[in-house]
Amino acid sequence: MFDKVLIANRGEIACRVMRTCRRFGIATVAVYSDADARQPHVQMADEAVRLGPAPASESYLDIQAVLDACRRTGAQAVHPGYGFLSESQAFAHALTGEGITFVGPPPDAIASMGDKIAARQLAEDAGVSIVPGHTGRIDDFAHAEALANDLGYPVMIKAAAGGGGKGMRVAHGPTELREGLDAARREAGGSFGDDRVFIERYIPDPRHIEIQIIADGHGNVVSLGERECSIQRRHQKVIEEAPSPLLDPETRTRMGEQAKALARQVGYTSAGTVEFVADNQENFYFLEMNTRLQVEHPVTELTTGLDLVEWMLRVAAGERLSFTEDAVPFRGWAMEARVYAEDPVRGFLPSIGRLRHYREPSDAEGVRIDSGVTEGSDISTHYDPMIAKACAWGQRRDQAIDRLRSALDAYYVRGVIHNMPFLQDVFAAERFRAGRLSTRYIDEEYPEGFQGAQPREGTLRTLVLVAALVQRMVAARDAGITGQTRGRGPVVDGDWVVFIDGQQVPVHLTQATEHAWRVALEGGELQVDSEWRPGEPLFHARMSGEHACVQVERRGARWQLTHAGVTREARVLRPRAAELAAIMPEKTSREAGRYLRSPMPGLLTQLHVEPGTAVKAGEPLAVVEAMKMENILRAERDGTVSELYVNTGANLAVDQAILAFE
Repeated sequence: MFDKVLIANRGEIACRVMRTCRRFGIATVAVYSDADARQPHVQMADEAVRLGPAPASESYLDIQAVLDACRRTGAQAVHPGYGFLSESQAFAHALTGEGITFVGPPPDAIASMGDKIAARQLAEDAGVSIVPGHTGRIDDFAHAEALANDLGYPVMIKAAAGGGGKGMRVAHGPTELREGLDAARREAGGSFGDDRVFIERYIPDPRHIEIQIIADGHGNVVSLGERECSIQRRHQKVIEEAPSPLLDPETRTRMGEQAKALARQVGYTSAGTVEFVADNQENFYFLEMNTRLQVEHPVTELTTGLDLVEWMLRVAAGERLSFTEDAVPFRGWAMEARVYAEDPVRGFLPSIGRLRHYREPSDAEGVRIDSGVTEGSDISTHYDPMIAKACAWGQRRDQAIDRLRSALDAYYVRGVIHNMPFLQDVFAAERFRAGRLSTRYIDEEYPEGFQGAQPREGTLRTLVLVAALVQRMVAARDAGITGQTRGRGPVVDGDWVVFIDGQQVPVHLTQATEHAWRVALEGGELQVDSEWRPGEPLFHARMSGEHACVQVERRGARWQLTHAGVTREARVLRPRAAELAAIMPEKTSREAGRYLRSPMPGLLTQLHVEPGTAVKAGEPLAVVEAMKMENILRAERDGTVSELYVNTGANLAVDQAILAFE
């Protein structure tokens, strides 16, 4: 086994690899850019080496800088994590040339699977089912149109290199084909330095299912079961689980055998993932092979008990696999949600900033949080905005979902907008809980975009009783302050009225013990046990025996409360004050709506209009590039452009005005 390993990555995956290395007594080396100098992975490592400036191209993607870090520290091996150089044949070759072990597959396997066109041909040669399509480069639009007509719309345009949803577009007709071809080429060229794309038939109502394999250098290849990754946005995974609710044992076996056949075909070693698209009749077709550790690997670890990073290190050190497929103890169900700094209400646009408050759920049974941030960490425009991966294991699928929902309730993040309300809304949906999944799930369930998590049964009731309790507890504390004028202090008794969601809800509280309350409100009475104290952001309680967590913040005379992804402001008054408040006029604000504003920090790459241009609702106005992804800004209504405030090439701040309408 190695004495020292350099982790050529950042954030949560760097920390994840370091934890396994530490368990083995292996010294670790972190690398970092100027933007990451104070990030947790740098503090966690035994040594740390600066690579360069913040842009990834000048730091984490700089092969020579990483090689220099290996030479300076004497690292014997490099674990690349995922992303960056993890699937770079040139990087793997360069390490080998220096006598340094690449903790991953052979360079030739990376190359053969990294080119999606070549991978399709190799998969076909190995007897793997492939999606009907054109296994070759697309020359121009005429070529693409002819192929699409032969295959039949809709078709999928895909980059020959890379992954992560970049350089992928679905076209339902010639217009979308032309737009998608141009956009896919630009994204592929910008992200991977290779603008080649190919076309294959789009499978309707598809499910994304992948097989995790591990192979050693002695001819042993083992399938570690499947993961379902169908909940996606713009072809990027959001929620993953293992096993899949779709597969029966026979289909699972066939998929595993095909995945192993492909691994043998390319001489694969280390951990790898063979991705398939499947329909609801369990027909499946090869998509691609990821020659690295996947973001979603924790769900496989939770259901098998294996440490995939450990086995990557063991295989890289020349060891044989010590287990066969039959000996893998598959158990229970695991669920993973990617927690991103993004605003789901504004089209999931990145939210950049500093984590002013950050508290992960703790002591939750079956819960695992893989993160690479801490309070005070910055979410930068230079890298992926993922904060963490929240995972949960249960004996059954519904138990894993419920445990993960409880964990998200207790996940306290402030300073950036995040997607946890969206995740909670998905987990609560009947369709998701029934396992009726598709890669189009988000588009189908949120056709107008995400408008905020909807209160499910009991959610508002929980918020009401917590609002009343925290108001009562704060009043009791305030009443105990000495030196108050007699008869002028806070009144502390049991009757309150909660204003929430346009409703007035009377609540009666009776304190049973120091930490127990009987709460009477419309619909009955229940007992609440809680040791919450004023100032704490999380209200943990047992409500009639069931645990619940509500995030609470004082906002002047109101309380902001969050539970199950639902956030509401509540005002809690004494009954007489409530009577008077009910007849007070509400102050309203007028929305201007004259401006097109940038919904994110980014680069303005295209402007489709000029002063005097008349536009219709839905027409593209501008394109803003952020996180290497193109975001098309469209007109919300008919109008005429009166003024442009910026030109193409401008670096935009969030909410910066781009243009105005008459």
